Amino acid sequence: MNEGWNGAMDDGTNRLGWMLDDALRMPETRYAILLSADGLLIAHSERIGRDDAERQAAGMSGLQSLARSTAEFCGDAGTTWRQTVSEFDGGYVFLVAAGPGAYLAVSATQHVDMETVSFRLQELVQRLGKELSSPPRPSAGSPA
Repeated sequence: MNEGWNGAMDDGTNRLGWMLDDALRMPETRYAILLSADGLLIAHSERIGRDDAERQAAGMSGLQSLARSTAEFCGDAGTTWRQTVSEFDGGYVFLVAAGPGAYLAVSATQHVDMETVSFRLQELVQRLGKELSSPPRPSAGSPA
């Protein structure tokens, strides 16, 4: 497993899903997933089922890897990748770095305000970074 995230879905609780749902309050957004660099699903929004989210996480992992490998096309092989936006007939997919070894992907319709989505995703990444770097809280009432 990747360092930098604590296996948020290992127990099937999708404990960070509410944060992704919050991001989808923007008009014209569809789905959100949080994934590890190796394509494992960390969390998903309520609008997408776990099986579909896992399949998309694997694909997004490949997309971010491809984007990182083309950094020198920007003039320097050491350039830091920050975001990829893919356009399709029906809309866009935004893929952003969300902390050490984690990525956030959001899909939206073709009518979305792209600037607003990019800004809100950066805000969400800041919030997620805190969650991904802190250990999960122990359950109340569990034996010590």
